[in-house]
Amino acid sequence: MQNINTLIYAPWIIPVIPENQILENHCLAIHQGRIVDCLPRVQAEVRYRDAHLIELTQHALIPGLVNAHTHSPMSLLRGLADDLPLMEWLEGHIWPAESKWVSETFVRDGALLAIAEMLRGGITCFNDMYFFPEIVAQVATEVGMRAVIGMIVIDFPSRWAKTPEDYIRKGLELNDQYRDHPLIKTAFAPHAPYTVSDEPLKQVAILAKELNVPVHMHLHETTEEVNRSLAQYGVRPLERLQRLELLSSQLLAVHMTQLTDREIQTLATSGTHVIHCPESNLKLASGFCPVAKLSQAGVNIALGTDGAASNNDLDMFVEMRLAALLAKALAGDASAIPAKQALRMATLNGAKALGLEQEIGSLEIGKVADIVAVDLGELETQPLYEPTSQLVYTVGRDRVSDVWIAGQQVLKKRQFTTLDESLILSQTQAWAERIRETRKSI
Repeated sequence: MQNINTLIYAPWIIPVIPENQILENHCLAIHQGRIVDCLPRVQAEVRYRDAHLIELTQHALIPGLVNAHTHSPMSLLRGLADDLPLMEWLEGHIWPAESKWVSETFVRDGALLAIAEMLRGGITCFNDMYFFPEIVAQVATEVGMRAVIGMIVIDFPSRWAKTPEDYIRKGLELNDQYRDHPLIKTAFAPHAPYTVSDEPLKQVAILAKELNVPVHMHLHETTEEVNRSLAQYGVRPLERLQRLELLSSQLLAVHMTQLTDREIQTLATSGTHVIHCPESNLKLASGFCPVAKLSQAGVNIALGTDGAASNNDLDMFVEMRLAALLAKALAGDASAIPAKQALRMATLNGAKALGLEQEIGSLEIGKVADIVAVDLGELETQPLYEPTSQLVYTVGRDRVSDVWIAGQQVLKKRQFTTLDESLILSQTQAWAERIRETRKSI
């Protein structure tokens, strides 16, 4: 008989790998932060008699959700400037607000709010892009949250850095600090083709290969972006990045709503990952990512929420549902992107894009125990015929009851174990008052 820390029992375990498998009345065995076994309950109770048993009698266990694109501190700007086109929203409202307010304190408080929201929605790993990334990394570490922290690069100065060289230098310092951290990884995060010039992008391409880290970038988000590139560089953004040697399996191309069939093949050939943010794309009227075509071409597609300023939530259950439904409508095919694929896009595909598929994204023996329990027993989720379909087409994030990251329970019966919810609320409300008063005086 083997000694282990914990057994988690649920009526349904959806491991993602193997595909199309739903394990009924099984237990996950957890020891020292990793999954060491997955077996029927009757066998588990004999083999691991002394383990702490957590019984979830009407739940499904799924891998922790991977939010492959967000700007966590921007949660403090949620609802600030809604119902506007992207560039008007950015240049007329968001960038001026950031210029006024972004600081270490703003980033810390915004990241806390975002991480709390993500945890309670079953997100166990997020890929972030924002100023003061070392603060986001620090907050995530304190909470016990898994994160890939963007080493942001942009041409214009901010309160964090003044020049592209300054951004890159500070990013490399961050990478050195977290090189061997169990929860925190880094990625280069050049903002977008219209905010980063050629020389910094060339440097990013070289350094990303040397350090073996991902490159996370907004790309082909709007028609205006594509037209700007044609006017300034004579080519579409994707071709420009190809010339700069940035197209590879290290690139996470975010949004990708403006694509030709030829560009889809280029993405497939290069191994570039596409991060689909359907709710943000809809809200900003950016366009439609051709998910079914990308999938048919063999492109790895993951899901992201974008920031709460443009979404306006960090809800991966909504992103799964929208990704599946929009793909069907756009392809004219009800079988396009079935529920099991949408769940994979929110878990293993995101892990693969971030280079973490050997550690997270599925409930496999040997992987770290990033696990989410979803309550399927309430009337809103009944009757239940197929748990995966129910998760994608019926469940809301409010059904997430328990969350573990590397075996540590960070959400227990919807209550945080590593966060002070009342403190986060009071800090957020104080920021809202400050920002609201400033906008009134403008």
